[in-house]
Amino acid sequence: MTAHPMTWRKAARSGSTSNCVEIGRGSELVGIRDTKNRAGGTLMVNPASFGAFLNAVKTDRMS
Repeated sequence: MTAHPMTWRKAARSGSTSNCVEIGRGSELVGIRDTKNRAGGTLMVNPASFGAFLNAVKTDRMS
């Protein structure tokens, strides 16, 4: 498996706790991982899929 360099960030509201999700942006993929277990795996999706997911969350279509 090829490593994809990512720039990671988490929500500012999460403060210094490690109970959140981090989003990583690479050149061709978006990574999603748990801050409690960063080595536990990363879900990799293309930017279009991640954008559609965010739009669904923001417009309350996840129920």
